[in-house]
Amino acid sequence: MSTITAAITAVGGYVPDFVLSNQVLETLVDTNDEWITSRTGIKERRLLKGEGLGTSYLAIKAAEDLFSRKSINPAEIDMVIVATTTPDMPVASTAVYVASQIGAVNAFAYDLQAACSGFLFGMSTAAAYIQSGRYKKILLIGADKMSSIIDYTDRATCIIFGDGAGAVLFEPNEEGLGLQDEFLRSDGVGREFLKIDAGGSILPASKETVENRQHYVFQDGKTVFKYAVSGMADVSEKIMERNGLSKDDVDFLVAHQANKRIIDATASRMGVDESKVLVNIHRYGNTTSGTLPLLLSDFEDKFKKGDNLIFAAFGGGFTWGSIYLKWAY
Repeated sequence: MSTITAAITAVGGYVPDFVLSNQVLETLVDTNDEWITSRTGIKERRLLKGEGLGTSYLAIKAAEDLFSRKSINPAEIDMVIVATTTPDMPVASTAVYVASQIGAVNAFAYDLQAACSGFLFGMSTAAAYIQSGRYKKILLIGADKMSSIIDYTDRATCIIFGDGAGAVLFEPNEEGLGLQDEFLRSDGVGREFLKIDAGGSILPASKETVENRQHYVFQDGKTVFKYAVSGMADVSEKIMERNGLSKDDVDFLVAHQANKRIIDATASRMGVDESKVLVNIHRYGNTTSGTLPLLLSDFEDKFKKGDNLIFAAFGGGFTWGSIYLKWAY
């Protein structure tokens, strides 16, 4: 009997139409295009506009794009996971609503929150369910409407984040393709360096928290950058070492799009050539849970069956890790 592995069999993606360029940001905060580009690699980001539109809208659109690329009956989906830091509501699960809206009427669903590592951790979760033999089709979506929690008077954060979503379908594989290995980490030391102070159980929303702008993302940029550079590089190097992969064996690096310098540092540690490093941060900025699946969506036509992909991410909390996956189609 063949060993069951969990393979990605379809991808989809969505970004909103509205473009927030560096030039526009120059009119909002004390910054400029050259400064933003040289330090982050970002030229523009997309924002979701429209009353009543939240993260679920992005997730639904990404799922619909996946369905347009691969003929699949949504009713056959067993499970829907939405990795997100910006759920529609604090209590009602975004994934449950998304599943109903896309016609996944036989699926159970839930949200997964691990900041920018959410989709990466979701890959581990989806793969484990598939490998157990219990479920056959799992839709994993990474989606975030970061504009809903960004202070556009804070130049430390408003230049970085954008809105977007990506989706992948995991199915069983008996050819040895799909997820091969993972190395996932977390450390609560990061709790104070990238956070939203108010709105949780420690500091519920009040007139004072709103007036003090405590419902927006705060980031200690230098500290987060330091941890992210070492964290993403370390785990990526480790996943290569323990799977006997040389730099020539790696076909693509699929790295979280937080900062071009972090991506470059990770690729350098791995010894991977620039031509193998997937990058779209200049177009979308950091879409948090959406970055990894958006890379897969944008570069799908580059992948060949059997290609070795190394995923890497780093997020608030801190959370980080790397996954080794063989492309299945």
